[in-house]
Amino acid sequence: MPQLATQQLDSIHSMLAAGHRNLRIERHSLVLWGISCGMLLLFRDDIFTAEQLPTLAQQAVAWLILLALTISGVALIDWHLTQHVKQARDETWSFIHRQIVKIVWLLMSVGALLTFATFFYGGGHLLLAAWVVLCGIGLYVHGLFSEQLLEWIGALIIAIGIGMLGLRLNYPEQKWLASSTLGLGLPLLALMLDHGRVRAAKVRLLQSAGWLLCVLITPLLAHNFRLSEPSPDAPVVSLEVFRQRPDARQAVSFPAGTTIPVKVEVSGNLFRPGDTVAFPLVLNEPLLIMMNDRKLTGDMRSPEGSWTRWQDSLQITIPLIQAEYDLRNGAEIRGSLVVTTKDNFSH
Repeated sequence: MPQLATQQLDSIHSMLAAGHRNLRIERHSLVLWGISCGMLLLFRDDIFTAEQLPTLAQQAVAWLILLALTISGVALIDWHLTQHVKQARDETWSFIHRQIVKIVWLLMSVGALLTFATFFYGGGHLLLAAWVVLCGIGLYVHGLFSEQLLEWIGALIIAIGIGMLGLRLNYPEQKWLASSTLGLGLPLLALMLDHGRVRAAKVRLLQSAGWLLCVLITPLLAHNFRLSEPSPDAPVVSLEVFRQRPDARQAVSFPAGTTIPVKVEVSGNLFRPGDTVAFPLVLNEPLLIMMNDRKLTGDMRSPEGSWTRWQDSLQITIPLIQAEYDLRNGAEIRGSLVVTTKDNFSH
């Protein structure tokens, strides 16, 4: 086939592809949504603390108001900037583009309502992954009618969110990964946009791999930095010595067999409120806990292990709660509590 005919066919193919993918996501949209979501995820523990808002209802309402203001504010700024850019290019909002924008707003609203609901129904360990998946879905849907690269990155973001749960990452690891995926990944994606050009699959694969490497390197560096932090320097004392001198900074040794009560306060309208119920738990192995001026610092380790933060190593799950009736003992509620530590806690 003559070269001229080949070039004409390629041009026709490009025009058809451009007609199918006639939308364009603006770079400022990715930057605005990425930075706002990334900052909220990264600093979520410092925004509203238990000291500021002691009850779950107060925290839930505060977060709902904050998310509503943030989402609506970013959406309005994004809409205004996009409108300005379209006017400069003498473009108008297409019907499909308006519907895609509504889908993105809907997904963000679902994330806000999900955040609000976790304060009452639990599932907070799913929240970070859910936000990542929702943002990935928004990008993927936009990419179906826009740039091909958005589909690839959107699918990767969805996979990252699912992987956060599948790998059972602890909370700090999830927070850093989610913040990097959105706060760094979306602005980086804005720099990678190529105006809807059709690329070969291997090119998209290389672009996606490079994006994934940049997104993952930040949480990996943060994780290694946490592991390389110097161990707390304090003398190791027994529990009896600590009771005599509790004001100093010291590592308190809890021997195996130490009883630690778990106190549960019962409320609601089904059971009569009464005194706090205590469930005695017995340590299976020795444990060192760092104390400073009678307060827990959050550092712990086994006698042979290295110091680590409790939220990095401790995993608590309640896989079973069910009601039973026994002819001998009567009605009872049976549950299961699983408390485990990660490998680096004891090695």
